Amino acid sequence: MSGVIAEAFSVWRECRAEFDLYLEQAYERAAEACNDRLVNDRGRRAGVEPLSLFMGPWARARAYASPELLEHWERFPRVTYAEFERQWVAGCRPDGGWGVHADGGGAGEGGADPA
Repeated sequence: MSGVIAEAFSVWRECRAEFDLYLEQAYERAAEACNDRLVNDRGRRAGVEPLSLFMGPWARARAYASPELLEHWERFPRVTYAEFERQWVAGCRPDGGWGVHADGGGAGEGGADPA
């Protein structure tokens, strides 16, 4: 594998791992704020898993989210992986931390190898 591709995969894995942590924290915060009422009646009948509302298309999330979760997202916006990645690469994560800067520098410099 080329060095360029290997580096790209390494950066992607680091970003994805940080998103997974962000997603877990966002889900836990919402579950607590909404008293675990995250899915509406229509979603429950369809067997929708609450965590799935935090990923994928906004139209699906809005269709199955409880009123409490929709209100929560007004205060703490729902961030998809694509948006997280854009912010992370630009150097600013939705949780206020720093990711990789456009010049290639970032939080991972001098830290542990993400691979």
